[in-house]
Amino acid sequence: MTDRRFDALLCDLDGVLRHWDTTSPPRLERAYGLPAGALTSAAFRPDRLVPAVTGQVTDEEWRAAVAADLAPACGTPERARALVEAWSDTPGSVDPVVLAMLTEVRRRVPVVLVTNATTRLESDLAALGLTEVADAIVNSARVRVAKPDPEIFRIAAERAGVPTGRCLFVDDTEGHVTAARELGMTAVWHRDNAELRRVLRPLIDV
Repeated sequence: MTDRRFDALLCDLDGVLRHWDTTSPPRLERAYGLPAGALTSAAFRPDRLVPAVTGQVTDEEWRAAVAADLAPACGTPERARALVEAWSDTPGSVDPVVLAMLTEVRRRVPVVLVTNATTRLESDLAALGLTEVADAIVNSARVRVAKPDPEIFRIAAERAGVPTGRCLFVDDTEGHVTAARELGMTAVWHRDNAELRRVLRPLIDV
């Protein structure tokens, strides 16, 4: 018998396992003569982003639409497409400390990545060497529902083969953590790796 508090780990990707270069958008905006925040506003405003992370449009369609939005400010459609291509030209970087912890946890319970992502996610994971990092991957663009909708947490728990009440969920967005808790999950707002190790210690230091 075991006295562990949960039987599966559901983990966010961006902001936990994968990180982005936050200096890239401001640098590109300056290079293309755009006002500060123009690129991120065009890419991540809800009416542009939500269709991309719920599978209503492909990643390519999303980025093309961002370029179209930026074309007037960039001067030409070609410059806007070059800007978006430069911004897109990285899959991010992996946090090796978090990767090591997930690898240890996976030896004892299922690990499922739960992420709001576009249809590009699979190629990004391949580029990062993360295709085998988890027992399952729940990509919002593929299941067509995004955090904090409770349905995506139910899907993740089902793929882990564990009741929602026996899942630990980790995310760097407080609203997603709140939604998971309302579904009965143990949920942790990720802010640093030391705290994450403390939370995961029962499954790591065995």
